[in-house]
Amino acid sequence: MTATPTRETEPVAVARLASLLRGRRWTVLSGAGASTDSGIPDYRGPTSARATPMQFGEFVGSRAAQQRYWARSYVGWRRIGTARPNAGHLALAGLERDGLLHGVITQNVDGLHAAAGSRNVVALHGEIAMVACLDCGSRTSRRSVQDRLARLNPSVAGGVAPGASAALRPDGDAVVEDWHDFVLASCLDCGGRLKPDVVFFGESVPKPRVERAYALVEPADVLVVVGSSLTVMSGLRFVRHQVKCGRDVVIVNRGPTRGDELATIKLDAGCSETLTGLRVALTGG
Repeated sequence: MTATPTRETEPVAVARLASLLRGRRWTVLSGAGASTDSGIPDYRGPTSARATPMQFGEFVGSRAAQQRYWARSYVGWRRIGTARPNAGHLALAGLERDGLLHGVITQNVDGLHAAAGSRNVVALHGEIAMVACLDCGSRTSRRSVQDRLARLNPSVAGGVAPGASAALRPDGDAVVEDWHDFVLASCLDCGGRLKPDVVFFGESVPKPRVERAYALVEPADVLVVVGSSLTVMSGLRFVRHQVKCGRDVVIVNRGPTRGDELATIKLDAGCSETLTGLRVALTGG
């Protein structure tokens, strides 16, 4: 059974969290809030701008939708492709090296956990740094596709067309108004349609990936949710499973989440400062 949920903002909350985790096996489930300090916005944080993500059915059903997405993604990659791990990512990587953290399941597609040095990571929604062909299944690096898009669209100078809005969006693309003439890159193997190798809204997470995530949850005495509103079921299901098994759940997130009433501890706090403080509390340095 989980304890009565508590919500704390005081520094003493980190000490309580460390006390709950000390000597126990724990796994992290991270969301977009874990990457905001790296300059990547989230969809549902208290200061987030309203944004509507591309739906999978829309993308596969319309060449115009593919043009719109890739024009935006081409611009957005200039920022997300150069994003660097923040203090929270580095703290989690350090906790894994210290033998204290079992692993990370991330809903993020930015690859920043791996870039920080985390090794036992399941990227639940895929990796924006890779591109897949919808027709033959071949995969290639996003960087090579970006170079091809640059050659196909030379008028989009520097990644931003004159007069375009280029505010970065949470899924790695940017708001671009003039996309109708954007030339798409096709698969070099079969000429098929390319899509970033990430799970779009309305698309299912591949079953083997879900199984790998559960393999990190099953042995965990505590599941620590970091920077996720748990709005989508792909993350919430792990919280529900943990509670069903009678194990503890901790949630660290700015603002309410869909799992708050299931939490043993809920910290309304920033991810980077909480995780940095937690590593100090657990290791003494």
